[in-house]
Amino acid sequence: MIAIFGLGNPGKEYEMTRHNVGFMVVDALADKLGIALKPGKGDYLIGPGKYEGKELVLIKPLTYMNNSGIAVKDVVERYRVDVRDVFVICDDLNLPLGMIRIKQKGSDGGHNGLYSIIYHLGTIEFPRLRCGIGNPDKMKNMVDFVLSKFDEDEIGIVNDMIGLAVEATLCFISEGVLKAMNKFNRKVKLKFDTP
Repeated sequence: MIAIFGLGNPGKEYEMTRHNVGFMVVDALADKLGIALKPGKGDYLIGPGKYEGKELVLIKPLTYMNNSGIAVKDVVERYRVDVRDVFVICDDLNLPLGMIRIKQKGSDGGHNGLYSIIYHLGTIEFPRLRCGIGNPDKMKNMVDFVLSKFDEDEIGIVNDMIGLAVEATLCFISEGVLKAMNKFNRKVKLKFDTP
């Protein structure tokens, strides 16, 4: 069983904010695979499905970003998921808008959602996909930035990145983390990039 977690904050006020990119990718995956997300037995939305013969579940934790690990641990224990089959999708301040990066394991990198997951699982040994949301001006408040909505002129790049993240996640499901890293951890020119 492969568990795909998209991180974000529940509620209308957080829709289309930078911190909710993980939710957006899982929603796009659910649409592509025809999976319906419904309330789970814990504080999350969950939808079972299959891709290329592999059983999977898509999950959107409803615990708010800083407590994402509570929902992740619940699913991992309930479905007996190996941590190497946990795939976390989140935003990343340190990547340019539109770029994605897959890592096999690692620290939280200053991301509170990843910090919570590492704390609750007691390990850094789970794969994750980071989606670049751009770096705020040093004069800006970082919390305000991640909770801000994408600008109108950024939406095309964001949609392109979500499509790329969906492809990368499907590659992870079908071919594993190393193949996904080799294929997607390079500078991909987005159609919205300026020359």
